[in-house]
Amino acid sequence: MTDRVEVNPNVMQGKPAIRGTRIPVELLLRKLAEGATVDDLLDAYPRLVADDIRAALDYAADTIAHEAVLTLNPQ
Repeated sequence: MTDRVEVNPNVMQGKPAIRGTRIPVELLLRKLAEGATVDDLLDAYPRLVADDIRAALDYAADTIAHEAVLTLNPQ
């Protein structure tokens, strides 16, 4: 799925975006968090297909899964 998401310094200043568009993954995630449905997004962004939205969610989940958490122990 993540082959639909690209990180290109020449597109959206390198932010993850749906390949072939200038639609950032962040925008899709925020719209979904605000209550938009997949159909709402497909209507608003005709260049998208449902697999693009699933890829954005998959990309976000993978990014969080590989996030490192450091615990500092101040003494």
